[in-house]
Amino acid sequence: MIDDDEFAAWFGLLHTPGLGRSGARAVLAECGSPEAALHALQSQPGRWIRPRARDATEPGEPLQGDLDQRLTRALAWRRESPQERHVLTLGDPDYPAALLQTADPPLWLFVQGDVHALSRPAVAIVGSRRPTPQGLDHARRFAQELGEAGWAVVSGLAQGIDGAAHEGALAGGGTTVAVTGTGPDRVYPARHRPLAQRIAAQGAVVTEFPPGTPPRAEHFPQRNRIIAGLSRGTLVVEAALASGSLISARLALEAGREVMAVPGSIDSPQSQGCHALIKQGAQLVESLDDILAALGEPSRARAAGLPEDSAPESDPLLRALGHEPMPLDALAARTGLEAAALQARLLDLELAGQVARLPGARFQRRGRG
Repeated sequence: MIDDDEFAAWFGLLHTPGLGRSGARAVLAECGSPEAALHALQSQPGRWIRPRARDATEPGEPLQGDLDQRLTRALAWRRESPQERHVLTLGDPDYPAALLQTADPPLWLFVQGDVHALSRPAVAIVGSRRPTPQGLDHARRFAQELGEAGWAVVSGLAQGIDGAAHEGALAGGGTTVAVTGTGPDRVYPARHRPLAQRIAAQGAVVTEFPPGTPPRAEHFPQRNRIIAGLSRGTLVVEAALASGSLISARLALEAGREVMAVPGSIDSPQSQGCHALIKQGAQLVESLDDILAALGEPSRARAAGLPEDSAPESDPLLRALGHEPMPLDALAARTGLEAAALQARLLDLELAGQVARLPGARFQRRGRG
């Protein structure tokens, strides 16, 4: 564990205006320590600093007084709970080896929770912030099954698919890691603060941004490389064509990791990104076994000698509904049921958690049943 003086040296190095992550990594590689790197920057600034380069962690060039305040805040964050709050730098023995194998590993990580959670075999689950009910069910189910199978689940704590993935992993008794685009003392969105606390208790919340850093749009693509780098593979559950989840998929490919996608309705914009990934060679995922196969792991069902799930659908209304959103009038025409009887039966299925009611008098099945 680094002491306060070394922490201050890291802080000063990574907040040197114009240096950037690549410059900081280069001067560290030559000098060997952040203290020596700072000395080299003071004696030969023109050798390392590029006028148009961006600061390592924040846009712009903060004033020195602001940096002093932020350093004090960062030190206070760590001291407040030293058993649960950690700062890992590149040379730390607990720094996750998977990140060291990527092209742009973070120079430091702020971790709330168990640092060893970052080194567990993991699968990332990412997707839309505005998913369908079916997408939420898929994320929870796959995360829960991965957790029960001993895999950690990595995601970004965003609303939608990310939050559902964390919840599913927790429900399965597994480890989950949330990679955030803010400082470790902030939770975005704020509604996920209780979820973040549960994640820290059963895994870890991690970021490369120091305490006090607010959410900014440019932080989230940057944090996606950590999500991809910590994981053996990335599973995309619902994503539009212009989606940050596709950035995670690209970064996973660049890191030499597997990319997987859950297919959906051809009429759903939320499935177009997944279908594009599948066309480009991503593994199509319908079950946990598909994920394990993509990762080169044996099928748990086959290894346990379990029969395949081939039972026919027993409920005629669910058979008629299929697996795509359907308007009420179309469902009435398909089933031949009168409106009152159909509405009553749909309400029963909704209360049982088998059907979700969507805007526009549409309905969709939840889960696979």
